[in-house]
This record gives sequence, C-alpha cells and structure tokens, in this order.
Amino acid sequence: MRAARRFDFHALVLFLNPELNQESTFMKFQSIALAVLLSLSAAAHASGDHKGGHGSGEHGHAAKHGGIVVPSKQADLEIVVKPDVIQIYVDDHGKPVKLNEAKAKVTLLNGAEKSEIDLAPAGDKLEAKGTFKVAKGTKGIAVVTLAGKPATTARFEIK
Repeated sequence: MRAARRFDFHALVLFLNPELNQESTFMKFQSIALAVLLSLSAAAHASGDHKGGHGSGEHGHAAKHGGIVVPSKQADLEIVVKPDVIQIYVDDHGKPVKLNEAKAKVTLLNGAEKSEIDLAPAGDKLEAKGTFKVAKGTKGIAVVTLAGKPATTARFEIK
C-alpha cells in the first residue's frame, strides 16, 4: 500500500521564486489560503438550505392561518387563497394593524387566464368571498394599501 502524499505548498512557493524570504512568503501564502477558505465557507453558509420557505416560517415569519407569508418593508402579509375565499392578514412586524380603511386587490394568473379580485376589511383581515380558480402553480399578485401608507405589492405562487 502506498502512503498518501501530502502536497507541500511551501516547496511550491520556493520552487516558483527561490529568492524570496522563505518564512515570510510561506506565512503570506498560508494567510491568503486561510482567507480564501474562510470566505468560501461563509458564502456556503449564507447560501445554504434554509429549512422552510416564507410560507412556513423562514426568517421568523410564521404562517398563522395556513397561507403564504410575504414579508415587506411596510408590513408582513399572509395570503390565504382557497377556491371559495381569499384572505390577506396584515401584520406590522409583530404589531397589529388597523384595517378599517385598508383595501387590497389580488390578481390571479392561471396560464393565460387572469382574474382580479377586490378585498375589503373583515375584522382582522382583508377578504373576498366567491368562486376562484385556484390550483397548484397559480400565480398571484396582491396589492395592499393601508391608511396613510403607500401600497405594498406581494407576489406569490400556490404550491
């Protein structure tokens, strides 16, 4: 059995430039190699698989009503889309929101078919009742306007 060979970076550096101070060159090379490895591991950690999605609580935004959570700067929206009702729950980053003067419009896209639905305040949510074509892959855009604030737009897809 052959013993595994270990690559000698120090020998490589000296081979490439024998006039350099051996100790300082090797230390610089080690520092650069360490910095590259640390940056790669940090990038891998940052882009790693985050369990769950926006609809299942990623970044601390839990779906309390079984919908799709879409966080935004102005408010967190939980969009519940069912064949007989569309609801949007609005949460101001943990604080309740008064919806008495709020309004919303949801646009559902099923292939080439498009339907627009207006939602009105209904207690702690914005809501529209009716019959809606909803299936896996249905895409939607919700535009929510709260009193005294600019409109918030949220894109979502039914999984």
